[in-house]
Amino acid sequence: MKPQIRPENPNFSSGPCSKRPGYSLKQLKIDTLGRSHRSALGKDRLAKVCSETAELLGLPEAYRVGVVPASDTGAVEMAMWSLLGERAVDVLAWESFGKGWITDITTQLKLKNTRCFEADYGKLPDFSEVDFNRDVVFTWNGTTAGVKVPDGDWIADDREGLTICDATSAVFAMDIPWEKLDVITFSWQKVLGGEGAHGMLILSPRAVARLESYTPVWPLPKIFRMTKNGKLNEGIFKGSTINTPSMLCVADYLDALAWVKSLGGVAGTIKKSEDNLAVIAKFVAENNWIDFLARDPATNSNTSICLTLKAEPEQVKAIVSLLAEEGVAYDIGAYRDAPAGIRIWGGATVEASDLEALMPWMTWAYKQVVGN
Repeated sequence: MKPQIRPENPNFSSGPCSKRPGYSLKQLKIDTLGRSHRSALGKDRLAKVCSETAELLGLPEAYRVGVVPASDTGAVEMAMWSLLGERAVDVLAWESFGKGWITDITTQLKLKNTRCFEADYGKLPDFSEVDFNRDVVFTWNGTTAGVKVPDGDWIADDREGLTICDATSAVFAMDIPWEKLDVITFSWQKVLGGEGAHGMLILSPRAVARLESYTPVWPLPKIFRMTKNGKLNEGIFKGSTINTPSMLCVADYLDALAWVKSLGGVAGTIKKSEDNLAVIAKFVAENNWIDFLARDPATNSNTSICLTLKAEPEQVKAIVSLLAEEGVAYDIGAYRDAPAGIRIWGGATVEASDLEALMPWMTWAYKQVVGN
């Protein structure tokens, strides 16, 4: 029979992700609207974005945090185009976005001395092959594959190259060893449920030293330039953005950070996300028609939770459509380049109670489409 209890919030998209519980536009502090982002007020709010992010994440003191254009993609591109080329590169990919960085490095930047380590959806490459005398580019969490890096033990402490990490669906949801990473990027619309178009770029002192000692042979667009007269443009990391940001989105992000504080900090958001994964893991263990795309449980993402079904691709699409028609789950189809399946966002803005309510609907929809 059709379940009676519905999720209070059926928004399970993996980006843009659900807003935080209790979210309301009326709660945003919007006195910056209509004001210049270069005003004292605008700069103060943007500086708070940087400083409060660093404080909540517990970043090492010398790490810098900046707001940059074009979401996480813009932040990754900015890092690669500004930093790569000084030495050989190892790039790792096990899903769509990592493969996109391979294309940029080999086809757009045309870096010849590049090694690519790839794995199929559901698996990780062999990290033991990585050479940390080279620059290393990788994602922490495969948003389209549901496979995450379990820890940072494989990253050398005495590395000569830089580690450049796309962590957009991991920051605020996973325990990340910051000292192992030299460049970290993420976007507001993932774990914090913020608005799009803005990226966050975190640099270690080693990354700053590279910027100040190395100039790429290719031209850099204005929005990628992080140095002036051979020195880091510190203003970018203190509220003076390269281009005009949306101050409404800034207000939204600061609201999300205040919510993180109310949960006890990043430990609270990590716990919520892990609790969400536990709800789905229990359901998977109890049903033989559904499984995780990740092959190794230790690599199972607790944000972009990717599932495979014993069903044909068209049947999977029908299940996704049926759940949307019933108003119990929106935007849960697998990413277009990934194997047919379901992808449910498990970040901290999603409540475990809503996932618990969704699970019986998953069974109902499967039986409606595929049968017993």
